[in-house]
Amino acid sequence: MASRLNPYITFGGDARQAMEFYREVFGGTLTLNTYAEFGQADSPEADKIMHGMLETTSGFTLMGADAPPGMDHTPGNNFSISLSGDDDAELRGYWEKLSADGSVSVPLERQMWGDVFGMCTDRFGIPWMVNISGPQS
Repeated sequence: MASRLNPYITFGGDARQAMEFYREVFGGTLTLNTYAEFGQADSPEADKIMHGMLETTSGFTLMGADAPPGMDHTPGNNFSISLSGDDDAELRGYWEKLSADGSVSVPLERQMWGDVFGMCTDRFGIPWMVNISGPQS
């Protein structure tokens, strides 16, 4: 899989409705995963969206999720740029450069869904998410 760069929007509890709306606007295939699907079935967020991805025939990719507990949701400041793929060396290289002289909010490490993931803000104040997919079975 080639590396991908796309916007990632954080919503305040209405990610499902928003992502379904964007599917109506742009068409394409929408995949939604809840917090319950990733081991948080007993939490108040169980039915909220932990990760959503819309892929269109025009080549657009839009990702989004409901803000996790403890994360502020401020419309207008609720986005990140996502870098994802399976080229470990390439994506780690981007991570090192983006996080240098910036701040790391989630270290680049293996997560509960099996991928290596991290979040940082670069020295210009732009938030980034890097997700390195594990080998596909």
